[in-house]
Amino acid sequence: MTSHLIRFGLITAACAALALTAQQPPAGRGGSPARGGGGGFSQPEPIDFNDHTGWTSLFDGSTLSGWDGDKSYWRVENGAIVAESTCEKPTGTIYLVWQGGEAADFELRLEMRGEGAGINSGVQYRGSILPPRAAPAAPPRAAQGMCPSGQPRGTPPSAASQAKWDMQGAQFDFDGRNAYTGQYYEQATGRGIIAWRGQVVRTEQGKKPRLLATLGDRDELGGYVKIENWNQLLLIARGNTMTHIVNGHVMSILIDDDPTMFKKSGLIGFEIEGTGKISIRNIWLKKL
Repeated sequence: MTSHLIRFGLITAACAALALTAQQPPAGRGGSPARGGGGGFSQPEPIDFNDHTGWTSLFDGSTLSGWDGDKSYWRVENGAIVAESTCEKPTGTIYLVWQGGEAADFELRLEMRGEGAGINSGVQYRGSILPPRAAPAAPPRAAQGMCPSGQPRGTPPSAASQAKWDMQGAQFDFDGRNAYTGQYYEQATGRGIIAWRGQVVRTEQGKKPRLLATLGDRDELGGYVKIENWNQLLLIARGNTMTHIVNGHVMSILIDDDPTMFKKSGLIGFEIEGTGKISIRNIWLKKL
């Protein structure tokens, strides 16, 4: 009887092993990943936003070394580059420009936080300084009325005082109301917003920009943006394709096939306008 039980147990175990093997798909196409570097269908590993191997830091965390702009507005505070536009001291549209030269194909990582619903900012890239104007601009008129604080409304700096940093070109948009954060916008080129949040867009010479695909609902994608908190921005510029990513979610992609407008290399900078405070930290560049 004992030998029969042993034999029955062995048969049962063998059948179970065969059944388990039958349930496993074969390695390779349609199956589980092959071991030993054979490829297969393994999931990609998520990037570590704080892994900076092969990257160059653009900000030392304590000074504006390597950056140039109007230092009466741009400063370092609590380990971040900061600019604040208030009713009493409005910035107008001003820029802080990286002095490390031009970047062509690259990836740029940074963290950005906006405070105040009226804040408008962005990352300028593959940009340039606007050429001198033919005639000096008229000085801005003094603002009328009083600020909520009871102080007189301030006047933004004159265009002439900001001319050496006045940028044009591509922008990774960022705003306090989160209406535009992540979209592809161009400053002072005449093209304006080209790829809205949630869009993959192609431009061609002599044609209106065309929508190739959607990445998701514009408002739903906006829900991944952290209001009045730190956001992780990743900008990838490879050839004529620019990809804007916020907190791990692709917000917009532009394929710029218009040779009359596309700029393959240029300056990196930051912008502020509107009313509110912008903070930027952990700025890392990897040229490709």
